[in-house]
Amino acid sequence: MPKSAKCLLIGSSEAYSGKSAVILGMAHQLKEKGVELSYGKPLGTCLSESTADNLDEDVRFIARTLDLNENWLLPTLLSLDESTITDRICGVDQTNYVEKLQEHLQVSRGDLILLEGTGTLDEGLLFDLSLPLMAQATSASVVLVSRYHSGLAVDGLVAARQKLGDCLIGVLINDVAPEHMETVETQVKPFLEQRGIEVLGILPRSDILRSVSVGELVHQLNAEILCRPDRMELMVESLKIGAMNVNSALEYFRKGHNMAVVTGGDRTDIQLAALETSTQCLILTGHMPPSPAVLSRAEDLEIPILSVDLDTLTTVEIIDRTFGQVRVHEPIKVQTMNQMMANGFNIDRLLTKLGLEPVATA
Repeated sequence: MPKSAKCLLIGSSEAYSGKSAVILGMAHQLKEKGVELSYGKPLGTCLSESTADNLDEDVRFIARTLDLNENWLLPTLLSLDESTITDRICGVDQTNYVEKLQEHLQVSRGDLILLEGTGTLDEGLLFDLSLPLMAQATSASVVLVSRYHSGLAVDGLVAARQKLGDCLIGVLINDVAPEHMETVETQVKPFLEQRGIEVLGILPRSDILRSVSVGELVHQLNAEILCRPDRMELMVESLKIGAMNVNSALEYFRKGHNMAVVTGGDRTDIQLAALETSTQCLILTGHMPPSPAVLSRAEDLEIPILSVDLDTLTTVEIIDRTFGQVRVHEPIKVQTMNQMMANGFNIDRLLTKLGLEPVATA
């Protein structure tokens, strides 16, 4: 690894903490400060099968968004799935991944090598690519991203500090609900900093970042598109189930914002009510096509209608899971994350801790 290049490893204390989104916003800030970046995700979760360049899909997206040259990207060493795990357990795969990672770092370019770690501190241990082992192998500084669901998030960060030691240079507390923001600012942050865990940023909960596109719902549900296939980019922020009488449904739907409404294909009254509120798509169950009146109104309002070969409970479970694991691959999410990081993350403090000076830009 070039002596001038620093290495920063971004990890998380639990899966789906918003790590990839944070990396995107952080990299954008670093580029604005004039820092030249190499980037990689050694242990992938969604390796592209369509190309032979061994890049995780998140790496490809971040590279494209930040306009990073492919020569500045580190290849993904392996994708974490049942096949690779079985090969490792059975002794088929005896690769020294630490050596491979170090070799890639030797030829990386730029002022800073930005590495995306695994979903938890221990994930990847089987391949010697857990977060603590990667930090040790690369002499990297570590920033942890933690989703604030309750005070128990503090427990996880204190435990992480014990595992990572002095290589943990800071944490970012993500997805803080409005009612918890004051507690995090006035109680959690001082508590952590008294224990040597510097809080570099606090980001509020964002409905946009938690949203999912209609196109992604089509993919996850294997749905048939009955109308407006041109509006797959619409973003869904909440889910409603239409199973009541129409008067109750109207009141219920009016409380929602940018909804996906799941209802039976035979519930014309519910479907028409939903179309007159903040609905981004209708998802119909039961193998019954909507009435011509519903299709016509949806066409006029540019609201997609999807049909699924699933029962309502299964449909809702899949959508809920999709909300929890959504990726930041839409332009509006990129813009939102960049703005949130600009407001809530201390990039200058990070640069100081890394020993990097921002380059003055005209």
